[in-house]
Amino acid sequence: MHQQVIQVKKWDRDEPPTEAALIQQMRDEGLQPSRWANTARTIYHANTNDHHKVIYVISGSVILGFRIIGEPTVLTAGDRLSLPAGIEYNAVVGDEGVVCLEGRL
Repeated sequence: MHQQVIQVKKWDRDEPPTEAALIQQMRDEGLQPSRWANTARTIYHANTNDHHKVIYVISGSVILGFRIIGEPTVLTAGDRLSLPAGIEYNAVVGDEGVVCLEGRL
């Protein structure tokens, strides 16, 4: 059973992450990464998932809003989001677009 808590881990290194390093990190966590990207200011309306997802941002940014948290969360290159199933969220892609890796727990 997985925790029902949203977790964000911010990138804490000076150098930006490489896609290869993030793919390896996800594989080390037992995840099968799939890559997706979107253009600047793309809007994702309120949604929930039936699975626990983990997202790593490769480049760009995305702003996430969660009904259960008052302030939006900004993810940038290297940041990791762990989002349990059933948590409602919405998102807006940042001005430079976003490229992410996503896996399911």
